[in-house]
Amino acid sequence: MALGPRLDLRQSQSLVMTPQLQQAIKLLALSNLELEAYLAEALEGNPLLDATSGDSDGSAGDANDNPGDDAPITEAASLDADHALSSDSGTANDLDVDMTAESFHHDSASDNVGLSGSDSEGIDFDSFAGEDATLHEHLLAQVGERFSGLEAMIAEQLVALINEAGYLRADLAEVAQRLGVPLALVESVLAGVQCFDPSGVGGRDLAECIAIQAREADRYDPAMATMIAHLDLVAKGAFPQLKRICGVDDEDLADMIRELRGYDPKPGLKFGGDASQAVVPDLYIRRTAQGWAVEINSGTLPRLLVNRRYYTELATGAAAKSKAWLSEQLASANWLVRALDQRQRTIIKVASAIVKQQEGFFLHGVAHMRPMTLRQVAEEIGMHESTVSRVTSNKYLSCARGLFELKYFFSSGISATEGDGAVSAEAVKSRIKAMIEGEDPKAILSDETIAQKLSAEGHDIARRTVVKYREAMGYGSSVQRRRQKALAG
Repeated sequence: MALGPRLDLRQSQSLVMTPQLQQAIKLLALSNLELEAYLAEALEGNPLLDATSGDSDGSAGDANDNPGDDAPITEAASLDADHALSSDSGTANDLDVDMTAESFHHDSASDNVGLSGSDSEGIDFDSFAGEDATLHEHLLAQVGERFSGLEAMIAEQLVALINEAGYLRADLAEVAQRLGVPLALVESVLAGVQCFDPSGVGGRDLAECIAIQAREADRYDPAMATMIAHLDLVAKGAFPQLKRICGVDDEDLADMIRELRGYDPKPGLKFGGDASQAVVPDLYIRRTAQGWAVEINSGTLPRLLVNRRYYTELATGAAAKSKAWLSEQLASANWLVRALDQRQRTIIKVASAIVKQQEGFFLHGVAHMRPMTLRQVAEEIGMHESTVSRVTSNKYLSCARGLFELKYFFSSGISATEGDGAVSAEAVKSRIKAMIEGEDPKAILSDETIAQKLSAEGHDIARRTVVKYREAMGYGSSVQRRRQKALAG
């Protein structure tokens, strides 16, 4: 057989990830706060993009010559009649509706203006007050009252090394060497810092923190000092050994433990550390007269408009290269508006499917959650599992029961002892939590007992699964809980 070159024609299929497709996938996974930062960057880089506030009345619409079927990217969306999930929908005669009660969550305080009755108190401006002082600010204010000169400088350095719980996590010898001052002077300044408010701040460990508070309460006698030096025995509940070491009887030991429980092991936490970042919901879920409604939170997002009039002005008489650049910017702006609109519709579709699957949770609570997987939602809305996973990542919904991450509603199922039904793992965790918190201090439930009680309620669950769920919720074993409740009296 002769060998030689030849041409063959073959047909194949492959997925081509264009830059625009990659960008659309990235937009789908962003939360509202991340999307806000992305849009701010896009507005800065594209002169043909304009932005109005999310609650705009559309007066700037003359700048956007897009076709009418392109909905604004942040326009509130809700389920129509064919997507109503509630079985007790209202009839056409139910026209007597309180529009204020039927409205969605307000995105800002100004949304309430005009909706209040004549007896309303209006906007509560006290809610806009500044944040409370942090622990470091509170301590620095006391430095100037107690120290001056070199001692004030050392005190400021020590305050900077105190963590948010109120503990000093530093080696005084290293601090003295770094500042070029005697170690005795650093120790003297630390003793003054430990007299600051709150009581116990500046301690280098738990024992020193408790000892500072005991001294200020004038309770640091030799017996209390010995007990504080043996906090490990207190944690173990070794009361006979403590009585022998401290040289006290049962009554005195009980008084000392009661006094010990009154001290704060983390005194700095009452001031808090850095300012916490509040979670902003991406979706609002509300039950209306027509069923369940889903709304995108538009309060944090600007409304994007493509300014075609500005494009026409710039393109008139421009050079060929400038026109090409303007055409590229126009295409990019149009694509971004369409991509954001598609993102909004996809999120609404996924959230609507979640509400439909977990209607029992929204009506009756976590005990009625159903096991649900990404595949179930993907099959219902006709999308791929990876798309559902991106939609539910880093996104939160707000409903009458609180604020929840979308991932919270996806959990495995626990099979029932009878029949083919199953219950969500979150519902079982909630039941275990209720059992532990309601147990009698004199009859602590073991993991085996909890498993037997759950089996009696119809949940086929093993003891090792109870242990896994209990540890995930932060509860100790039956021995640890018995010891804690004994110390609590």
